Amino acid sequence: MRSGGRWIGSGPTDMSRVAIVAALEREVRGLVKQWRVIEKEHAGRRFRFFENDEVVLVCGGVGAEAARRAAEAVIAIYAPGVVYSVGFAGALDARLRVGEVMQPQSVVNAGDGSTVRLDSGEGVLVSFGSVASPAQKAKLRESFAAQAVDMEAAAVARAAEARGVEFAVLKVISDEFDFSFPAMERFVDSDGRFSEARFALYAAVRPWLWVQVARLARNSGRASRALCESVGKIDPTRIPATTDSRETVIRR
Repeated sequence: MRSGGRWIGSGPTDMSRVAIVAALEREVRGLVKQWRVIEKEHAGRRFRFFENDEVVLVCGGVGAEAARRAAEAVIAIYAPGVVYSVGFAGALDARLRVGEVMQPQSVVNAGDGSTVRLDSGEGVLVSFGSVASPAQKAKLRESFAAQAVDMEAAAVARAAEARGVEFAVLKVISDEFDFSFPAMERFVDSDGRFSEARFALYAAVRPWLWVQVARLARNSGRASRALCESVGKIDPTRIPATTDSRETVIRR
């Protein structure tokens, strides 16, 4: 495992077998804390990459646009054989519990109904444009027959497909079907960065949110540990395949 100093620059294109795109560093902090950290520029934006032998990870931010930019950057700079979308997901199936890891066979874009199918995995993950409430979760489950929802996987899949790179997904349940999030969107900037400090100040003066926020913190910690354990087992010598198809899901 490589670790050590921090280097900043654009440099020549590097090579990694596996690239991983996550949303927030707190989701994967336990995994990358000893990895080498490098900042590089792509398309006028700076990205922070975590390197470990043949694996590179980037935290692009919350949402589809942030994920797409990060995926495009890591593909352009590192030329990986496969790009993984990893991170937190919400349960659409009431039987799923916090900390359960999901490798879906299909990823659906809720915005346009397009579907990416993988050669392995089980179930359906749907990518939605915002943090889903319990009512929205029920509608997504009904419309797409999905078991979980995230915000980034479909965008990473599209970036990988556009550049001829294999795509894979590994998600962990961080909120169960009936969990209601506090209002989060106001704390995410245009680059997809979530301000934990602003959110903490917001919650600190609203006692009615304390129980909900405490549950969110416990869930996030449990989900992060499970995610880091699973991502750490990814084998760089095995490149999963994406089936060559894009379909349209008919909403009921």
